[in-house]
Amino acid sequence: MRQLTTPREKQRLLTAVPSADDAALLAEVVELRAKNEQLEQALASRAVIDQARGMVMVLAPCSREQAWDLLMDVSQHCNVKLRDVATALVATTKGRDLPEGIRRALRRLHALERR
Repeated sequence: MRQLTTPREKQRLLTAVPSADDAALLAEVVELRAKNEQLEQALASRAVIDQARGMVMVLAPCSREQAWDLLMDVSQHCNVKLRDVATALVATTKGRDLPEGIRRALRRLHALERR
């Protein structure tokens, strides 16, 4: 009687069809890679946000907390992510114009804080 599959064919089938453990491991690897990517983006965003915060502290003059609050308020008033507000502000050091909406919000909020 002839075997239906040889040991070599069995091995090929096993590698072609992942086991439940392999599928779970693969799902975990995919999830960890996604988290790693998110953390890398968060670190990059944090650096830009800290630079923008320092710029506000020098230009406004204000404390770290006040600079944070001002950037958060601009972000909320303009409906723009904080990292995007920070990126736009830092980009002004390279000759780029600050978007008009962000400029207006900064002026308005800074004027309110000075009262």
